[in-house]
Amino acid sequence: MLICIPEVLSKDDVVEFRRVMDRADWESGLKTAGPQAALVKNNRQLPSASPVAQDLGARVLEALSRSATFVSAALPLKILPPMFNRYGDGENFGVHVDNAIRAVPGTSLRLRADVSCTLFLAEPTNYDGGELVVEGHYGAQHVKLPAGDMVLYPSSSLHKVEPVTRGERVACVFWLQSMIRDNQHRSLLFDLDQTIQELGAEVGPDHAASVRLTGIYHNLIRAWADT
Repeated sequence: MLICIPEVLSKDDVVEFRRVMDRADWESGLKTAGPQAALVKNNRQLPSASPVAQDLGARVLEALSRSATFVSAALPLKILPPMFNRYGDGENFGVHVDNAIRAVPGTSLRLRADVSCTLFLAEPTNYDGGELVVEGHYGAQHVKLPAGDMVLYPSSSLHKVEPVTRGERVACVFWLQSMIRDNQHRSLLFDLDQTIQELGAEVGPDHAASVRLTGIYHNLIRAWADT
């Protein structure tokens, strides 16, 4: 399941993020790469412990809490603090799978990475290349969204970031543990929730069919949830 969510951040928010980020100190992305990723990772990132990364990460999480689509699609239980990366000319991230278990920086906490998230912070017209390519059952999907938009996809997916050939690709990335471990179950619940919302808009949330479907939705969560 690959889901694009528009306007997680407003254009004004993106401008402010970039103003702060462009003045910050960046480090090699290899600082947080595992043994396999280190062979194919070629980018830069904000140090996760820096005040800039922590402040902007908190603002991203606050914006996500207001996104009904994000909550519906991810059903988040735990969210790793957001990270920020950038790719310039010739930089890329080759084919890899995200680590299954990820540590929360500065703590002993661990979480299972079920869903990977990329929030784009550069307009597609400002750089060439840099597409996120996610392998799926129906082939590769190429993703390059407007600044402020976000894509969610299973962390178990093979994926890569194509080399940037002009300009700079800037993004926020993070991982989360969902209440629903199974990707197919999350996909079914998302489709069901969207159907309930559409039906409720047409006939009202108190219509008998809306109430029954809502009951089914919550009982499926009750059966599948891992909290």
